[in-house]
Amino acid sequence: MRMAYSGIDLAPLGAQLIGRAGADPDTASANTMMDLSIVLQFRGERGLALSAQAQALQIQQIYSPPTASRRVAIRLLAIMAPGDLMANTPLEFLLEDSDVALDILYLGQGLPLPHSLPDHDVLFIAIAESDQNLPLLAEIESAIKSWPRPVLNRPDRIALMSRNAACALLKAVPGVVMPDTVRVGRRILEQISRMELAITSILEDGNFPVVVRPVDSHAGQGLDKINSPAAMADYLLRMPDSEFYVACFVDYRSKDGQFRKYRVVLIEGQPYICHLAISEHWMIHYLNAGMADSAEKRAEEAYFMADFDSSFARRHAETLRVIGERAGLDYLGIDCGETAAGKLLIFEIDSCMIVHAIDPVDVFPYKQPQMRKVFDAFRRMLGHAKQRGVA
Repeated sequence: MRMAYSGIDLAPLGAQLIGRAGADPDTASANTMMDLSIVLQFRGERGLALSAQAQALQIQQIYSPPTASRRVAIRLLAIMAPGDLMANTPLEFLLEDSDVALDILYLGQGLPLPHSLPDHDVLFIAIAESDQNLPLLAEIESAIKSWPRPVLNRPDRIALMSRNAACALLKAVPGVVMPDTVRVGRRILEQISRMELAITSILEDGNFPVVVRPVDSHAGQGLDKINSPAAMADYLLRMPDSEFYVACFVDYRSKDGQFRKYRVVLIEGQPYICHLAISEHWMIHYLNAGMADSAEKRAEEAYFMADFDSSFARRHAETLRVIGERAGLDYLGIDCGETAAGKLLIFEIDSCMIVHAIDPVDVFPYKQPQMRKVFDAFRRMLGHAKQRGVA
C-alpha cells in the first residue's frame, strides 16, 4: 500500500503478479492473489480486485505482513472483513517500522472463526461499520465475550459509527455542532425532488441546502450539496443507490474564505492531529486540496501541527474527551471543521480512517515527526493492552 499511496506506478508490479497467477488462477498462492487485489483496487478495478481477494481468502484466511523489527515485542491479531481499502483499519500504516508482529484474520460469509489461531498478546477488531458488516460485528461480539486476550475496539462500539447513529451519539455534546443526519430511501428523495414532500419533513432543524450521500459511501463518493428540489432530481439521475444520508449543510469557511478540515485520532482518549486540509471548496479531501502545490498551505499545516497540543487540543479538550467517552473506542478517527463560533463541526467518526506517513519528505518534512507521535501512541496503546493481559 505504501507504493500506491506514494504515487509509484503499480503497472509493472501488477503485471508481475498477474504473471505469477498464471493462466490458471487456481494455482496462484493466496499471498499473490491478495497483493494483486490491492494493486487492482488502486487501479480502480474494484470488481476484479474483490474477485482476486475472494479467491485468496478461499485458500487461506490468515495473512502475516512482514515485521520491521527482528525483535518482536507484541504479537497483534487483527480481525478484518473482506472488502475494499475502506473496509478495515489500515493497521499496516500505523505499525510501520514497529516491533509489532501483525497477523490478519479475515472473517465473513463462508469464512468462519478457525479453531486454531496464531498466538497473540492483543486482539484488535479492525472491521469498519457498514450495513454489510453489522451482522459480522454482532457475531464477533458474541465470540469474544470470553476471549483470553485483551480486545481493542469492541465490535458493539464500532457498530455505532454509522453517520446517523454517530449523530445521535454526539450532537448533544457541549462544544459539538453535528446537524441531524437522517437515513432515507430513494422514494422519499424522489418525492422531495417533485415537491410532494418538503425537506423539513425529514430534517426538522433546517432547509436547503443539504448534503446527500449514499449509505456506506466514503471518501466523498456520491457526496453533493443540494440547493433545491430540482437539484435533488438531477442528483438522483446520477446516483442509482437505494438509500442515502441527508443532513443540513453548515457553512464552515474561515474568515479568509477557505475551508479547513482536520483529521484527528483519539488513542486511549488522547488527541493527535494527522492532517489539516485547506481548500476553497467545502468538500475537502487531502489529496484534492492542493496542499502539495501550495507552500503557504503547508506552512499553515506545519504550524498547526507544532501548536496542536497547546491550542486546538487544549481549546477542545473537554469536547474531545466526551466524544471519546461516548464513542467507547480505544482508537477513533475524527474528521471535523471548526465553526465561526469556535465549536467542532463533526463530519464523521470511525475507526478506519487512513492515517499514514508516506507523503514525500522533501515536500512535507514536518509530517514525519508528527506521525511518529501518532504511531508511538498506537504502539503504547498495544503495550498497555498487553500488560493488562498478563496482569
